[in-house]
Amino acid sequence: MSSDPHAPTPSDGSPPAGPAGTPFFTLFLSIMLPMFLAIVDQTIVATALPAIAGSLGGVERISWIVVAYLVATTIAAPVYGQLGDLLGRRRLLVVALLFFMAASVLCALSTSVEMLTAMRILQGLGGGGLMTLSQALIGETVPPRERAHYQGYLAAVAVSSSTFGPVAGGFLTEHFGWQSVFLVNLPIGVLAIVLALRLPQRPGSDAPFRFDVLGVVLFTVFIASALVLLQQIHRVDAVSLSFVLGLASVTVAALVLLIWRERSIANPLLPIDLLRNPVTWRSDALAACHGAVLVSLLTFLPIYLRVVGGASPAQTGLLLLPMTMGVGLGSMITGRAVSRTGRTAIFPSVGLIFAVVGLTILALGSGAMSLTQLSVFLGAISLFLGTVMGVVQVTIQSTAGPGKLGAAAATVQFSRALGAALGTAIVGAVLFAVMSALNPDAIGLFSSILQGSAEPLAALPAATRAAIEGEIAVAFQAAFLTIAGFATLAAILAWSIPLRRI
Repeated sequence: MSSDPHAPTPSDGSPPAGPAGTPFFTLFLSIMLPMFLAIVDQTIVATALPAIAGSLGGVERISWIVVAYLVATTIAAPVYGQLGDLLGRRRLLVVALLFFMAASVLCALSTSVEMLTAMRILQGLGGGGLMTLSQALIGETVPPRERAHYQGYLAAVAVSSSTFGPVAGGFLTEHFGWQSVFLVNLPIGVLAIVLALRLPQRPGSDAPFRFDVLGVVLFTVFIASALVLLQQIHRVDAVSLSFVLGLASVTVAALVLLIWRERSIANPLLPIDLLRNPVTWRSDALAACHGAVLVSLLTFLPIYLRVVGGASPAQTGLLLLPMTMGVGLGSMITGRAVSRTGRTAIFPSVGLIFAVVGLTILALGSGAMSLTQLSVFLGAISLFLGTVMGVVQVTIQSTAGPGKLGAAAATVQFSRALGAALGTAIVGAVLFAVMSALNPDAIGLFSSILQGSAEPLAALPAATRAAIEGEIAVAFQAAFLTIAGFATLAAILAWSIPLRRI
């Protein structure tokens, strides 16, 4: 059997060998736990968000617990991609796991939303490498056409982690407190390190080590200032106007300088030559919009189920189960279809049309659904949302070629994380802006319900109580319509991708 990582699949149907003759499934078992941790962290924490808000307060900043992690992974993903290509991926995978575990302990020890947000940034600096390095290891092991087939195996990891996340998050939060959703990462992380050390240590490229430190600084300033700007802009007044304008200026200046920097050096943090390719930038933009849709749903649906539906943490986990499973199953089905037909972009192109229709119905009709009906409907929508990420990975890796697999995988990861961070911030801004515009007192009552106290609301006259509940429902309707807007943009991008077959 050839040791060439891009050699054809053996004719006997056995899995292709990995680097230096490593069987694919040996490699797969060693990278699936880092992938599991990267995926499960979003769903397991999402279920705990209402309890965290109830314990630490700061309901208007609760989305920052999610956004902070996404910002850090956005910044870290291209760093890991570049360093993995230069230094080798196994050692970096172990470093990322150690960083992720240490930060998980600090998250559990947090005593305020601000402290937890800071610790989530540290956790994201570790988590940013888990998916990027895992996808790059798959890319260097499996030939292009067969990568679509193995996306099915990756989807199985996505299904199991997405299934484990909400159920475990709800159970742990209800019985052991929200801190346990971070501490559960420790035993899984230890096992992941043991398995990662089984991987062969491959040397990096022969290129001289030149790390783009200034690019990282400019990228960090751009992302951080843009997200703070989104947080502030919906409540701007005469006093804060100068601060908002200053933030906007910093954001634009950092972006202009970042583009100039990345175009002018030989080893940029962001691979501009890859991003100039229409297939790459449109696929990355699709990944960003998909991240905005999925992570916004995972962030705000638990809060909606708690405040509007009155669901407990354990019930919330079960109600989210069809949605998280649907994404993984949709990805698995799509991966097998791509492997058999060679067709790629047609699957998200069609699937996202159904997702847009479903999300619009969700926004306009969720109030008429029972919690069980809502859960099943979300599962159906998620099957179509699952058509996206496997196709994006296969398309971009096929375009990048073997020499830039790490950079290619990183563009997908940071695009998805950037889209998720910006999308979640925008949806949160819309939710609280509409709520505040309709009734400024609604936010305080909203916070009380999240903390498990319905007494302030119950003390109001029936007509007033019904009006406030209606205003909260309208705010969520606006948030869900915003998510549907991101899905619409994703559908347009899917239809525009030039590479539609591999």
